[in-house]
Amino acid sequence: MSWGAQMTQVDPKPGDLIEVFRPLYQHWAIYIGNGNVVHLAPESEVAGAGIYSLHSVACNKAVVKKEPLWKVVGEDKYQINNKYDRRHSRLPVHEIIFRAKAEVGRVMDYSVFNQNCEHFVTGLRYGSSDSDQVTDGFDMGGAVVAGIVGIAGIAAAVCLANKVVERRRQDQ
Repeated sequence: MSWGAQMTQVDPKPGDLIEVFRPLYQHWAIYIGNGNVVHLAPESEVAGAGIYSLHSVACNKAVVKKEPLWKVVGEDKYQINNKYDRRHSRLPVHEIIFRAKAEVGRVMDYSVFNQNCEHFVTGLRYGSSDSDQVTDGFDMGGAVVAGIVGIAGIAAAVCLANKVVERRRQDQ
């Protein structure tokens, strides 16, 4: 099974964490086999959305999706990254897969700071949530966090403007 030029290592195994490199952040999924992943995705989290995928930081709800890996990755680079294996014991693979499939379709609260896609998949793999994207942002003196907050404000304003325009279209 080959996953294209984006993959630089061996094929993923069920239960592996997949890190997708989006512009300015990483999106995370968990591989469940047969070419599919499960991931937590705000509405704006779409492969190939580029800078527009940053709308995700302003969302407060997201849905758990089961999709083909190639669809989630799009043209972005990705890698298998089970980096938390050094900190946490991995749950048995059958339990990871069962838990991931059980979440598909669920609408969840979403926060870039404490309930993001990385928190979601690490919770499935280890039974406890972790996100270095968030802790690394705080460790860098808050500069990254300040940037995210600024982007979130801009994204929220764009989302609000889009909703106003959409409402006006519906009213006409």
